Amino acid sequence: MKKHLTCIIVDDEPPAIRLLEKYVEKIPSVKLVNTFTKPLEVLQFLESQSVDIVFLDIQMPEITGIQLSKIINKDTHVIFTTAYPEFALESYDVAAMDYLLKPIEFERFYKAVEKVQPKEVSSSSNSSPENKYIFFKTDGKNKFKKVFLTDVLFFQGLKNYVAVQLEDEQIITYSTLKHILEMLPKRNFIQVHKSYIVSIEQIDQIENDAIWIKNRQVPIGNTYRKGFFEKINSKEI
Repeated sequence: MKKHLTCIIVDDEPPAIRLLEKYVEKIPSVKLVNTFTKPLEVLQFLESQSVDIVFLDIQMPEITGIQLSKIINKDTHVIFTTAYPEFALESYDVAAMDYLLKPIEFERFYKAVEKVQPKEVSSSSNSSPENKYIFFKTDGKNKFKKVFLTDVLFFQGLKNYVAVQLEDEQIITYSTLKHILEMLPKRNFIQVHKSYIVSIEQIDQIENDAIWIKNRQVPIGNTYRKGFFEKINSKEI
């Protein structure tokens, strides 16, 4: 988990907000930015400031938490906090990170926060890319798969998910390319298309508008073309 995750709490019941405030205070890696009892105020707030997590009630006046989650930027992780179990299926449809039923215990709250992002660790004190790996969340449960970055061919964005392409395997994880790119060593990985990040070391051939990696073709987007060719022609490689 990165050093600090920012969050907001949205609930029309002040006692519920106070409980979650206490929970957030117990987790040093999470910083509470604001709280809201009126869900429509959240949209105005998020226009000028981004956060990592929204703890979101479902049954609220004006607009429901489900409806609000569909408007919130997809880079923001939604964790529903509700007293109603019947909305759980809908929460999966909007790719919520977790669904917490009131009364919420701290242990369950903490586990939900842990799911927000894959953990990046190093296998030794040596920070070279060859010694780095990432744990990717691979299904709806608390299950992670360890992947060495040197084994990755490329990453492909699939709406709310990312496909991690290895030579003989593909791993699907709930994330965004933007979030993945922040964790990768810039010397070894570069975004070449709105939907693709490639490992520079794995490139076999570049031909016109395409990159070939282990008999797989990855397109080069116009927006990323200049930066890509400057990168591969630089003295860093």
